[in-house]
Amino acid sequence: MKILYIANARMPTEKAHGYQIIKMCEAFSKAGAEIELVIPWRFNHIKEDPFNFYGVEKTFKITKVPSLDLINLLGSFGFFIQSVSFAKIASVYSFFKSTDIIYSRDELPLFFLSFFPSGKRKLFWESHSGKISFVAKRVLKKSHGMVTLTGILKDFYVNGLKVDSDKILISPDGVDLSVFDIEMSREEARKKTNLPLDRIILGYFGRFRTMGMEKGLSILLESLKKLPPNFFFVAVGGSQEDIDSYKEKSEKLSISERILFKKLVSRRELSVWQKACDILLMPFPDLPHYRYYMSPLKMFEYMASKRPIIASDLPSVGEVLNESNAVLVPPDDLEVLAKAIESLVNNQVLSSKLSTQAFEDVKNHTWQKRSESILNFIKLKS
Repeated sequence: MKILYIANARMPTEKAHGYQIIKMCEAFSKAGAEIELVIPWRFNHIKEDPFNFYGVEKTFKITKVPSLDLINLLGSFGFFIQSVSFAKIASVYSFFKSTDIIYSRDELPLFFLSFFPSGKRKLFWESHSGKISFVAKRVLKKSHGMVTLTGILKDFYVNGLKVDSDKILISPDGVDLSVFDIEMSREEARKKTNLPLDRIILGYFGRFRTMGMEKGLSILLESLKKLPPNFFFVAVGGSQEDIDSYKEKSEKLSISERILFKKLVSRRELSVWQKACDILLMPFPDLPHYRYYMSPLKMFEYMASKRPIIASDLPSVGEVLNESNAVLVPPDDLEVLAKAIESLVNNQVLSSKLSTQAFEDVKNHTWQKRSESILNFIKLKS
């Protein structure tokens, strides 16, 4: 099966969507598909080869096509221009390619392709947020299938746009167990990362903000202030701007000496940092994106680390995490969060039980299993 995967993404990128795209292309190719990833030419401060940057095998082809990149000059309007220009050029490029399937996370290229004679090629859309628009309606009408990250998002399209339920596959994100399932003790990991050996370490990993929205670090800092002084917090993955902002907040709370902020590290380094922690935290605020649409990569990476997880009790999170594999707390409630942290630290039997179950559960959420599930769905609908 030949698949043309269209993605309007700056590649490589430090953001999670780039990693998700590249890992899915790798997994599709390992599952037997012939993959070509079509991305835009864009200004990029990261000059490294995408395969090296992400540490994936060169089992598929990456093609860059032109786009009018005015994002740095015009902001959101520049992004609109870039998106439309890329979608038009990518759709024309795709039309003249010999391929069986055109797959995309972006509806615009599929929208333009829907006006071309389809021939034998089939369109598949992987949606990451709920959209009711003329573009979305036409893509859904002309596509052969759709992939959503959550059941809530599937219900959005089934109930809101009357899409046939059988046309949609629910497929959460995944993890590479070869990266995160490492044999390393907590003490070994702390020595490698220069973290204190005599503290209870709480960890948050990943970007500090998404689309300008907080991801829960403010409430974590406020919760830390309520915990005993032997609790230490480490957050890895922020931009320098975000690190400076949260450092300022920690100083105002008089807890800066109990916190380490660090920029993005590679996935292999990340696995070591997570092993150094006693508890991994995912305190997403109760905002529509987090409540309904997300399938955070950190959730699966946390589960693979064999460390207990405390997360916000949101519908999207609840599709993967539950009381048997994590502690779920009301979002935006720092008092409950602080109590849950202290309670879990004091109950090592529960901590071990939760982390063991989470690891067993995440075995069903690898990139390879996700790709195979989507390929089976594509075959069924083609």
